[in-house]
Amino acid sequence: MVEGSVRAGGGPRLTVWVTRTLPGAALTAARLRRLGWGPSVVPLLEVRLLDTPVCMDRVGALAFTSPNGVTAFTRLRDERALPVFAVGDGTADAARGAGFAKVFSAAGDVHDLVALIAARRESFSGLLLRPGPGKPAGDLDSALATRGIQAKSCVVYETIATDLNASIPQVARVLAGDMAAVLIHSPRAGRRLASLLNGPIPASCRVVCISAAAARPLIEVGCNVAIAAHPGEAGVLAALGGAG
Repeated sequence: MVEGSVRAGGGPRLTVWVTRTLPGAALTAARLRRLGWGPSVVPLLEVRLLDTPVCMDRVGALAFTSPNGVTAFTRLRDERALPVFAVGDGTADAARGAGFAKVFSAAGDVHDLVALIAARRESFSGLLLRPGPGKPAGDLDSALATRGIQAKSCVVYETIATDLNASIPQVARVLAGDMAAVLIHSPRAGRRLASLLNGPIPASCRVVCISAAAARPLIEVGCNVAIAAHPGEAGVLAALGGAG
């Protein structure tokens, strides 16, 4: 496992495979171009927004663990006055862009989000609601319950695997060493990539992961992994480094 920056060695290996869901993948691609990389956007997962009724009874604050949660919630409800706790800066920006005025960013992972909510418990009354996916990466509700904070979750979107298999060109390029890096933004994407590769890849290609949890399935199949020092898009790109 390698932690730090990953730089291309020149020639054709300036391509970085962006595996995250759209529309976030398009933003990542634009950032990569500014760093001198050539992004290849082929998501491993896709988001499906759901028309789930969202009950706001006794809800005093909202928590979002991804921009997808913000998008899914705001298409269902007009509520923008409640305080919002966001797992990271990207999610916080999405909430502000959607019209929320009181937004707090944990600038980290779910553990940091729990700590932030606990530290600002007096800023809201009632329940904390987490609109999110059907299979969240962490159990926010239980973690908050241990701190005496009542929280509930509602499923407003689902993340499913895209219709890809191991024969896609991106996998062939990774296995051939003709790819500078692959970016992994979630544990589920890490598991999906590991299943497609089904083994180690050439040392010339690094898999840059947003967290240790995202990296774990790839380490298990023998991939060379760089883990972001800070969970979030900025941390991933810092671990990747520039192409120059």
